[in-house]
Amino acid sequence: HLAMAQTDTVRIKTSAVCKTCKKTIENNLSFEKGVKSSSLSLDDKVLTVVYDAGKTNPDKIRHAVAEIGYDADSVPRDPKGFRRLPECCRKDTAH
Repeated sequence: HLAMAQTDTVRIKTSAVCKTCKKTIENNLSFEKGVKSSSLSLDDKVLTVVYDAGKTNPDKIRHAVAEIGYDADSVPRDPKGFRRLPECCRKDTAH
């Protein structure tokens, strides 16, 4: 039988603001290699990601979030990704 993949969890502070942000981040991360699941809490803007430690790491996940257009801990959001976001997700640009 197959050995269980070594999964790990990382919590990332994001600049998400609304339900659309939540959906955008969770949908995009579902295509990211090694990501098992992701869940964004809009209360504290913290994204919890369960990932396969053999395929990815917290840094790669932070960069994936930044590419989508959101700050991820100390990784600043990618301006191109940010411009592609729906307007409701771009409201809060103050940190």
